[in-house]
Amino acid sequence: MSRFNNAVQSCPSEEMKTLLAAAAHAALTAGAIIRELYDKPHTIKMKGEIDLVTEADVAAETAIIASLREDAPDDIAVMAEESFDETTEPGKGRTWVIDPLDGTTNFAHNIPLFAVSIALVENRQPELGVIYCPMQDELFVTSRGGGAWLNDRKIRVTETDFLVQSLVATGFPYDIRDHLNQILEQTRSVLPKVRDIRRCGAAAVDLAYVACGRFDGFWEMALKPWDTAAGCLLVKEAGGRVTDFLGQQYTPFKKEILATNTRLHTLLLDLIA
Repeated sequence: MSRFNNAVQSCPSEEMKTLLAAAAHAALTAGAIIRELYDKPHTIKMKGEIDLVTEADVAAETAIIASLREDAPDDIAVMAEESFDETTEPGKGRTWVIDPLDGTTNFAHNIPLFAVSIALVENRQPELGVIYCPMQDELFVTSRGGGAWLNDRKIRVTETDFLVQSLVATGFPYDIRDHLNQILEQTRSVLPKVRDIRRCGAAAVDLAYVACGRFDGFWEMALKPWDTAAGCLLVKEAGGRVTDFLGQQYTPFKKEILATNTRLHTLLLDLIA
């Protein structure tokens, strides 16, 4: 538990401490599997024209679910990317929302930037979250009211006030043709106003980087709940702000997200809306 002891002890309840430790352990277990498979030939299947799934996605998801079943109550529902049934959606009870490998395209092309993301969602809002970047061995951990942590050290968003001094990130959806005009307009609006834009290819990583101060803001559209469930809470607990493109309260079940250091939120909102 030394990797996340401070984060766990900061949880507001004993029950949440147990659940957060279970999520962190599951993420580390999955990350070890992904790291082991990284340099090996990959089995790649297509879920869409450019949407990939590899043997690592499936193996990591299986390991996460098994680990959570062992360490946490088995009456918590599971919503995981590779086994998700589109005809169902979590209700008001507790649900594990899991992305076993966010950044599969990076993984398949041997770009070492991807993450495991696990969140516990209740009433459609995340109560705890873990993001693990296995190639960098960076474990981001958060709980509602318990702060945000990187390798068990407290993290905060930046204090950047001016867009021209900001480094921001964005992402592109798999159905990019359906959103191309809006994406180009947003990029055209934001790019001249900021220091630069990055595109990591994994929303969980982007949100973790906002939380720890590497990015000042991040926006993306056409997302799934497992892309942002852990990361949106991490940003909030690190002192940031998260909304949709209209500035309204964000939940992981909305398809668009703007996450910032709070100080730049209104400015970026005006540019991307």
